[in-house]
Amino acid sequence: MKVKNKEQYQLVFNITPFYAESGGQVGDSGIITSEEEKIEIIDTKKENDLIIHIAKKLPANQEAAFKATVNVEKRRRAASNHTATHLLHKALRAMLGDHVEQKGSLVHPDYLRFDFAHFQKVTPEEIRQVEKMVNAEIRANIQVEEHREVPLEKAREMGAMALFGEKYGDVVRTIGFGDSVELCGGTHVHATGEIGFFRIISEGSVSAGIRRIEAVSADRAEELVYSQSDVLEEIAGLVKSKGELRKSIESLISQNSRLTKDLEGMMQNFLRIEKQSVIDGAENVNGVSVIIRQVKPELGGNLKDLAFQLRNDLDGEMVAVLGSEVNGKPQLAVILSDSLAENGTLNAVELIRSVAQEIKGGGGGQPFFASAGGKNPAGLDSALSKAKALIEEKLG
Repeated sequence: MKVKNKEQYQLVFNITPFYAESGGQVGDSGIITSEEEKIEIIDTKKENDLIIHIAKKLPANQEAAFKATVNVEKRRRAASNHTATHLLHKALRAMLGDHVEQKGSLVHPDYLRFDFAHFQKVTPEEIRQVEKMVNAEIRANIQVEEHREVPLEKAREMGAMALFGEKYGDVVRTIGFGDSVELCGGTHVHATGEIGFFRIISEGSVSAGIRRIEAVSADRAEELVYSQSDVLEEIAGLVKSKGELRKSIESLISQNSRLTKDLEGMMQNFLRIEKQSVIDGAENVNGVSVIIRQVKPELGGNLKDLAFQLRNDLDGEMVAVLGSEVNGKPQLAVILSDSLAENGTLNAVELIRSVAQEIKGGGGGQPFFASAGGKNPAGLDSALSKAKALIEEKLG
């Protein structure tokens, strides 16, 4: 078969230690070896009651005897996450209520994913309590209690929980850790203490009434704790904290808030000064105040605000075309007094579309106000010159 344009082969053996993907748990990987060669098994699945080993190549001698070796480390981590999934299920029911039912799961060597029925977001406090409950079960080092070939009805009498979407025969296997008992065919730890540590990394909605938790256990949970600790230490170094990180960050937030307000005040003062300079530079063309101006980049983000302030402050008929460069990109704004827009002498949209060509852009708006952005800052001067010529022609 082909997967992403790569050849893969399906191998079947008379006996195998490989676990095939089932019940949400991913399949084993590993190697098979003969006297002549070694072949990597990248995945294991089940089809029509056959265990299918996925390999990148076929054995040269398909009649040879092979030794199958499972990737023990991946199997161990998957088993840890599978048992952690059972403990999580139990903790969620204890914390949130018996309405919690598994609606799907994924057991991977690196993480676990658990979907369950619940009507609202699980709060951070509830998440923390669930983590504590699972970790308490881990510290208790509860031994696994496994029963094979149990009649289904007897398993239900034992209180074993069936998993959503799974099909069960008349004879089943039960896995129990204390009073957590489920019908399950996957791999598990021998005792909960082997998991070491459990940590939830996310909780969110999958669909209406279905929530999803992703979590890690064992060495992956340990790595997460180290990573978060490293981040905290790095932040402490950045803010030059001497032991009280929260206070240092709160102080920085407060300082930033004050500086932001000061900067806003400075920008407003700067805008007033620039506005007056723009007004002083207005030309009178047949009784209309005409402003053609490229404003400082620092005020480019306030181009629209400046345009409307000019409209409000100037008496009589007016037209202003403002240009600026913001973060390396040109911007243009055109604003008119109501009288010029209403009598059709000028139209801000028509004007902006004509001059925006010079900055390799386009724009739109309303008859009295329009704006445009472009890709060519070097074209701002020619855009403003073109605007001046067009306005003088219309007003002449």
